[in-house]
Amino acid sequence: MSAAEHDPNCIFCKIVAKQIPSRLVYEDAQVYAFHDINPWAPVHFLLIPKAHIPSLAQVTPAHGDLMGHVMALIPRLALQEGCNPYPDGGYRVVTNTGTEGGQEVRHLHFHIMGGPRPWLRG
Repeated sequence: MSAAEHDPNCIFCKIVAKQIPSRLVYEDAQVYAFHDINPWAPVHFLLIPKAHIPSLAQVTPAHGDLMGHVMALIPRLALQEGCNPYPDGGYRVVTNTGTEGGQEVRHLHFHIMGGPRPWLRG
């Protein structure tokens, strides 16, 4: 990963670089998925691109293959991690963008949450 694709001050970049430990769900050349440290649901993990993209607002057509990869992985990983199958089961995918959107970490990430409701939050 080039310096432009990594922010040395970003907590998610540090997780991808294995400088901060995480509970791995999945990893390949483009993405990294790990369990949320403060889960809101029985199943709650994050899926992030390894490249530092600050938010969904910075996604461009050049990211099309990456975004397709992310969207295709989510259903598989949700089932792998314990979400029940569609249509009676399911999961929620949340991406907060910007301050008003509730984004706390400035690195594009997708929360995948599922399992029996009611959840504590979400």
